[in-house]
Amino acid sequence: MADLATDDAAWDAFVEGAPNGQYLQLSPWRDVKRPNGWGAFRVAADGGSGPIGAQVLTRRLGPLPLSIGYAPAGPPATAFDAASLRAFTDELRAAARRHRLSHVTVDPTLGGAEVLEALRSAGWRKTKTLQVDRSWVVDLHVPEDDLWQGMRSKWRQYVQKSRRSGFVVVDAGADGIDDLFRIVVETADRAGFVYRSRDTYRRVYEAYSAGDRARVLLCRAPDGEAVAALMLVRCGTKVVEPYGGMTAAGAEGRANYLLKWEAMRTSRERGATLYDMWGMATAGITQFKQGFGGREIEYVGAWDLVVNPLARTAFKAAHALRVQVGRLRRGDRRRTDD
Repeated sequence: MADLATDDAAWDAFVEGAPNGQYLQLSPWRDVKRPNGWGAFRVAADGGSGPIGAQVLTRRLGPLPLSIGYAPAGPPATAFDAASLRAFTDELRAAARRHRLSHVTVDPTLGGAEVLEALRSAGWRKTKTLQVDRSWVVDLHVPEDDLWQGMRSKWRQYVQKSRRSGFVVVDAGADGIDDLFRIVVETADRAGFVYRSRDTYRRVYEAYSAGDRARVLLCRAPDGEAVAALMLVRCGTKVVEPYGGMTAAGAEGRANYLLKWEAMRTSRERGATLYDMWGMATAGITQFKQGFGGREIEYVGAWDLVVNPLARTAFKAAHALRVQVGRLRRGDRRRTDD
């Protein structure tokens, strides 16, 4: 297991091959988070069914000589059975003590009663969800015509209308980051969700595009202005859309329908087999995503492995206060870079 703990290429290959592997467990995410004060280490184990492990982000909060640990979308596993999880938990508990962590949070992108029971039996405690606890996914291994026919008829009409009106989708790369950020901010102002700094979006793109794992797609109006945007990140044959938005002009021209279709279609052309729309935050967003075909998946949510109970309680309170104070100092309750 030493290779997985220390070798980025070996680790990334494992994550991309794991059934529940996600881009947040790939080594580039460690590099994205480092400028915000996060450290990282990896642990791996084998309970008899193959490797299971996690890339754990660490951060010291407050004056105490302890840190918190977080393995977003982890642990990826060859098989998430009880024996594998027990072996992983033992390795992680030992590593957490060496790194002086109060607790480690995981939120595996898995669902089902067996996963819940395995976590409870291994000593994990349910906690507040940090990532998404359900998502909408579209299977891309079908022929393109089947993918098209799987959409609601009204959605297909909107795609065609947008295209006939002169809207086009372009793969903008790094040059599209400024437009992506502008559109995300406008969308956040309208919908009230959290967004990140321009530099954060650029770091994410640069970290993942280095391994050909990231794309920035823009939908341009007939006058050339970008009116909708998506960042796509790939992990193996899965594609996720963690960031995106549209302007008022984009909504009027149905640009988001054309953009989503092209994102799915071109991801399929590039070899992806699953397209993950990453969360269902509101009823309106859920309805929009459901129109593209696909299915809902539910996850078990976030769980803590507690090493120091008193410190865990203190850290959770301190972290909540720190985030709130940081937002107030910026004068912007919607922006975060944590």
